[in-house]
Amino acid sequence: MAAWFSACFIMMLTLTAALRLWLNLRQMRHVIAHRAAVPAAFSARIPLADHQKAADYTVAQMRLANLELGVETLWLLLLTFGGALAALDRFWRGFFPDAGIAYGLALFASVGSLSFLVGLPFTLWRIFRIETAFGFNKMTPALFVSDLLKQLALLLLIGAPLLSLVLWLMEALGRHWWLAVWVVWFAFNLLVLFIYPTLIAPLFNKFTPLPESETKRRIEALLQRCGFTSAGLFVMDGSKRSAHGNAYFTGFGQAKRIVFFDTLLAKLAPAEVEAALAHELGHFRRRHILKRIVVMALITFALLGLLGQIIDQAWFYAGLGVAEAVKVGADGTAHNTALALILFTFVLPVFAFPLTPLFSWWSRRHEFEADAFAACESDARALIEALVKLYRENAATLTPDPLYALFHASHPPAAERIAHLASLKESSAC
Repeated sequence: MAAWFSACFIMMLTLTAALRLWLNLRQMRHVIAHRAAVPAAFSARIPLADHQKAADYTVAQMRLANLELGVETLWLLLLTFGGALAALDRFWRGFFPDAGIAYGLALFASVGSLSFLVGLPFTLWRIFRIETAFGFNKMTPALFVSDLLKQLALLLLIGAPLLSLVLWLMEALGRHWWLAVWVVWFAFNLLVLFIYPTLIAPLFNKFTPLPESETKRRIEALLQRCGFTSAGLFVMDGSKRSAHGNAYFTGFGQAKRIVFFDTLLAKLAPAEVEAALAHELGHFRRRHILKRIVVMALITFALLGLLGQIIDQAWFYAGLGVAEAVKVGADGTAHNTALALILFTFVLPVFAFPLTPLFSWWSRRHEFEADAFAACESDARALIEALVKLYRENAATLTPDPLYALFHASHPPAAERIAHLASLKESSAC
């Protein structure tokens, strides 16, 4: 069984890495091939220079993604068959021979730290090389370090106690531990939705009430028309890290906030901001957020149930090259709670990647539905203008490869989305 699982894992890892690389290369070739001319639907609104900047930006991102993919794949092989996880297990067992919660925390911390260091050069290159070269980065090295320290503090204050509870439940509750862990996971995610707007987000950004203006009056009228209540309208100083613009909802229930990046407000006219917000309201009114919470809860329930079935199977550990890190009992079962959780976390994306198009399609469908809501509650023409400005200002490619978009695009391709909105503009069906 172990040999079969090893072969299956190696095959899936190879196929997944090859497919991802192939899709990236297709994206690069497709964007380069259409670099010379602005698509007809955008030729009156986006200059050729901006279109070519977006193409070059996309190609630079894809080149880095190809290199990152190779390193990630090698790192996963090093952790498993390369013996890195087994070596870390031996090291920490020297301090915690009972392999209890302290051992689990130390193992998670070391694997997480090493994985962070492996990915750090790509993060730095992406921010301080690519984003800077294309005029988007506003992040300073000091701010980057400050963000890392704050994230580390949150991991220690929130992540460590949560992981300790999970590891304790996995040890204490027998074969049905995964049901309790699922309840804890679900409750924790709901708690974060409540506390994120007021306790976590302000650690990284400054939020100020949206000042009195035509934009605010339009937004308040839109909220009244839609029957939407929130805890406030806020402007976030997104410009201190990036020139990219955005807007979003955060929070849950009475803690909902509407947040606009200052960069977004600087780029869009009041009617365009209203239309962009109407799109976000569409996600709420069409219950997209609730649907995603429910689907993620069901998926997590199934995955934890699966882990509950394989966590004591010796072939799971042996098949991933870490047989020496577990003790096999007389009944043939093996046990290493923390190691099983780490392995499952790293291996799952390899087997789940073929499902990516399904979730991307679902996300794009939600975007179309939110656009339709916005077209009814505001002005489809204003939303078209807002999107075109954001495509231009954010250097989003107008010519993605169709297969790449099928797998990776959470939003409809630009031409398809604008055409859909144009058809809604001509329609009176609301």
